[in-house]
Order: sequence, then structure tokens, then C-alpha cells
Amino acid sequence: MKSPDSLTRRAFIEKASTLSAIGFAAVYAGDPQPAGQPKPSPNSRIHVGLLGCGGMGRVNLKNCTADPGVVVTAACDVWKQRRDAVAAQFPDTCKTYADFRDMLQQPDLDAVIIAPPPHWHALAAIAACEAGKDIYLQKPMTLHLGESLAVRNAVRRHGRIAQIGTQIHSGANYRRVVELIRSKQLGDVGVVRTFNVMNQGPEGVGHAEPTPPPADLDWDFWCGPAEKKAFNPIVVRDAYYHCSWMDYSGGWTPGMAPHIIDLPIWALDLGFPQMVSSSGGRFVVKDDGDAYDHHEVLWRYPNTTLTWMSSLTNSYDFVMRGQVDPARRLGIYFQGSNGTLYSNYDMYRVIPEGNRMDGWEPPAESILPSPGQELEWLESIRSRKQPLCNVDYHVRVDVPVVLSLLSLRLGRSIQFDPEKETIVGDPIAARAAIPEYRAPWKFPEDYLKA
Repeated sequence: MKSPDSLTRRAFIEKASTLSAIGFAAVYAGDPQPAGQPKPSPNSRIHVGLLGCGGMGRVNLKNCTADPGVVVTAACDVWKQRRDAVAAQFPDTCKTYADFRDMLQQPDLDAVIIAPPPHWHALAAIAACEAGKDIYLQKPMTLHLGESLAVRNAVRRHGRIAQIGTQIHSGANYRRVVELIRSKQLGDVGVVRTFNVMNQGPEGVGHAEPTPPPADLDWDFWCGPAEKKAFNPIVVRDAYYHCSWMDYSGGWTPGMAPHIIDLPIWALDLGFPQMVSSSGGRFVVKDDGDAYDHHEVLWRYPNTTLTWMSSLTNSYDFVMRGQVDPARRLGIYFQGSNGTLYSNYDMYRVIPEGNRMDGWEPPAESILPSPGQELEWLESIRSRKQPLCNVDYHVRVDVPVVLSLLSLRLGRSIQFDPEKETIVGDPIAARAAIPEYRAPWKFPEDYLKA
């Protein structure tokens, strides 16, 4: 009998071809778990697997194991040294896999942390839902509009518990800002400006000499549904470096905006944007990557404009400026009729417009504290009640991000119908919003149906 790690090239093609022809669900033994059926029971242990054994995935797994009811039963990665390193921490319970589809057939597996490079998120999440597993999906949730809707619909269709890995959503500072904005003391907020900036310099992430991939890394599988480029050792270092390659990450906007625009979308209860305009390009950086080094976005909502600025070559952060040395900085500016509130992950400050906020006070705390993004997910698995940052909420964060990438790619604004969840008056953009995967992988278009 072959070990779980065994996967020949021929077997991979056969498996992917089956997936392409009849869909993900038929790959698995048995039917998906009925929607809403508790698994596991409130008093049982939760068997957790890790798909993508890089740095962020290992952090998520470590945080999960703070719960004494968690048993780590699976580790999957196309790089053997990474999956073996995780399994070595749990030698009595953890099996290793090179192919996530094999892992998802493991009977003693209740829930999966999904943390491979972003171009894999949609397929892995949908497959896990079909296999009856609850998911913790690292941000960015997806890279394309079609993927955003498909992941949300798969979670709904299969009745899974899903938490998105925007850890700062569970922080106390964001909760206090949400409460203050909703108290209306800032007045009506007509615009919110957000940014993430750093200074990599023209050298960017650097250059690497051409080299074959490590013998224990399946580079073809790593590239998966995205274009298979020549192997570069920089891109596989960790998630920071993924952001320099468009096919594997979408650049720094999906890398950081899910954390940052999350706050105004939450505080103002924004739905989907009606219009997205995006501008930018690769102007300064000259490294081995191909992603933009500047990106400016404007999202128009019925009563608010939300903006985004990303720079890889200048780290100035306006009135929040502290040390003069280059560093990665981020911020959110709510500009209301009575004053401005600016914030980052850890602080906020209010600047009134004259005397319009005389006597203002922070409102009473009304949003309960979170035990942490991962532990909140585990609590939700037991209760079968969705966590705060579930896919039905986070799709409102993800869709603006992926539409901004589409606008940048096409060089024009995108009109979007929030009710019908469709691109309006632009059939080329509507087609481009559905990804075309590298063979033999196929986008599961059936999940575009709500």
C-alpha cells in the first residue's frame, strides 16, 4: 500500500482530469456532510489539518493548539521538508500528504487551516467544503470575483463553518473604532482613506540566479492553477515574497488591504461597491518579480467613497508619521462632518472640526472581546454558529479587492451591481472576472450559482 505522501505525475494528472470532468465532489468517498450537522459534538475533540505548511499556516496551527481539545491529524504541503517539519511536532497523530485531495479524504479530520499561496485558496477551500470539512481560510480569500462568489456559495451550500484569517479583526482597537464610528459622534463619514506603504527601494526583493527547484518540492503542483513560471527561490521563501508575483498573489493589495479596509467596511456596514477605479503600475522596482509597486484605488458606495493607496517605494504615512526610517506603515482615515478619526492596528485618535465634537466620549464597549481569530473559529465549530469574520461578511471585503485588480488589469473603471452581484455594461470585464486555470485544473463554475 502506498504511503499518503506517494503521488506520481501520472496519478496527479488522472486525479486532476477526473476533477475537471465531473467536479470536486466526486473525488471524495461519500457524500458531503449535510448542512448544519454538528461535527464534532460540543464535547468531542476537534481533529485539525494544515494545508500549506509555511510560516503563517504554522502560526495559525500553533494558535489552534492552545485549545486543549484540538488534535493535529494532518499536514499537507507540496514541499516535503515543510510538511515533515509540522508532522514532527505531532508525531503520534499527524499524517503527511503531498496532495490536499488525499488529505481531505482522511476520516479523522474535522477542520482544515488553508494557508497555501493565494492562487490556491479558492480551489482548496471549495474542495474542503465538499469534503465536509470546516475551514480557516487565510487572507486574501481569493484573487478573482468568480472565486469570491464561488467560495462563499460553497460554504453556504455545504453548511460549513468558515473563518477568514484576518487576525486583526479580532483585536480590541478595531472594536473600539467600530463603536465610535457607529456612535455618530464623528458625523456623517463621506470618505475613508486607507493605505499600506513601505520602501523596498528599486532593488525590491532582489534577484536570484537560475536554479532548479529543490528535489523535495513539486514545483508544478506549487504553481497549480496559475501560470507555471521558471522556478525562483525568492518566491517560495514565505508569504512576504509571494506578493512580488502577480500570478501567485495579486500583489500587495490583496496581501494587506483585507486587514485594512476591513475596518471601514465593518464600521460603516458597507455592502459591495457600485464602482471601482484603479490606477498604478510597476514604476520603480526592478527585481525578479512582476507585481505593481504602486496602486491607487477608489471604491464608490451609495453614501461613501473608500480609497486605497499602496506603495513599495515610499513609506510616508501623513500625520501618523513617527520614526523617519523606512518601515512598513498602514492607516485608516475616517473623515466625518464633525471630525476625523485616524487609526492603525493598535491606536486611534480623533481630531475634531473646530468645536463640533465638544464633549465627545468613547462610547460604552458593546462588541464582545474575541479569544483570537483561530480560537473563535474552534468555538464556532463546536456551536455551529458562524464566527464574526465569516465568508458572508468577508466577501464584502474580498470583492472590492479583486475588482480593484481587475480594474488595474483592464485599465478602466468597473461598474458593479451589488444586488445582482454582477459587473454591469462590460462583457469583457465580466468574462475576465472568471479565472481561467492552467490545465488540468478547472474553475468550478457551478458554484457561481448562489
